[in-house]
Amino acid sequence: MLHFMFDEPENERNETLTETYSLMDQFAAIMVKRIKDGQDHNNKLRKFEIWTLGLRSSLRELEQSQYAALRFKERIVSISVEGMEEAERLNYERYVYFDKNSFIRVFSLLDKLGTLLNDLLEMETEKIKPHFSYFTVLRFMRERNAHPNLTWKLSAIKDLYKEPMNRLRKRRNTEIHYMNSEMQDDLIQNQRMYGEEIQLENIALQADDLARCLLMTIESLRLTFQYACKLMRDKHV
Repeated sequence: MLHFMFDEPENERNETLTETYSLMDQFAAIMVKRIKDGQDHNNKLRKFEIWTLGLRSSLRELEQSQYAALRFKERIVSISVEGMEEAERLNYERYVYFDKNSFIRVFSLLDKLGTLLNDLLEMETEKIKPHFSYFTVLRFMRERNAHPNLTWKLSAIKDLYKEPMNRLRKRRNTEIHYMNSEMQDDLIQNQRMYGEEIQLENIALQADDLARCLLMTIESLRLTFQYACKLMRDKHV
């Protein structure tokens, strides 16, 4: 979708990502078949189909935005905005745009996944916390030891990427509630060395965190839809 900006083909995907898309398509197809067979008496299957297609689109948008952020990041060589020529400054602004777009999308996508999991597995998290996140649903699944074949795999993935996710969450919260996230380090540095040239935020660490959190998101989706396909084949909703 965005590879055209770098004169590249649009079909570059890794195996895990390809498998994840395939599992999501399989799950949506199962829903369609059951709907056509007259099994969707309460429109629940149609809802699962729509949510799955939405998650698929969200994943595509996220992985494309992350890739664009990475490519624009590679074009930045200066250590401060003040030291950039016009072309590099434009690439930096493009990096900031796609980086910000990506880390906001990570949490948006995971929360959509949490909504699907909550309904699909009948966790009823909303009775305890009306406005819940993916991590709330996962915690509730652990506490109830519900669907352990999925729950503990998702928990292991969450723990594996805990540090980059925490840093990404901090940046997301800063962006949404306080200030532009890329300016937070500027503020801190400005307070320490007023009047001196302010260096760029650590974009290498930011890019690595974003890449790792994308992997966490893809793997969480892959495990979820692998389990969901088996669940639907084994029982009728």
